[in-house]
Amino acid sequence: MAAALALVGVRFRPHGRDPRFGLDCVGLAGYALRAGGYRGPVPDDYGLRHGDAARARAIIDALDVIDGIGGPGEMLLCVSAPGQLHLAISIPGGLVHADALLRRVVARPGTAPWPVLGRWRLEEE
Repeated sequence: MAAALALVGVRFRPHGRDPRFGLDCVGLAGYALRAGGYRGPVPDDYGLRHGDAARARAIIDALDVIDGIGGPGEMLLCVSAPGQLHLAISIPGGLVHADALLRRVVARPGTAPWPVLGRWRLEEE
């Protein structure tokens, strides 16, 4: 969660994986998970537009994560527009996400403005 908050203001870049050059929502989620100790792969063979929700859930379920419980620091899979999937990180009182329209990573207050298909978190040791 702290890692996601630290990225607020980083520019948006499609398929971006490095905060120095820009992040998309998958890059943001991957960076936040890695900061929390995740060492597995971060998928790069995806399309979030016209995304397949079942495939996205299967990819996430195969990662070293467990189902979320509705708390901060969880990765959310959302439907931000018809056929468009989006990842965000929950924080106390809101979420952090890579906003393609604003062209940067932002912190947004309140609940996700989109339907949430799933929530995942790293297993606590």
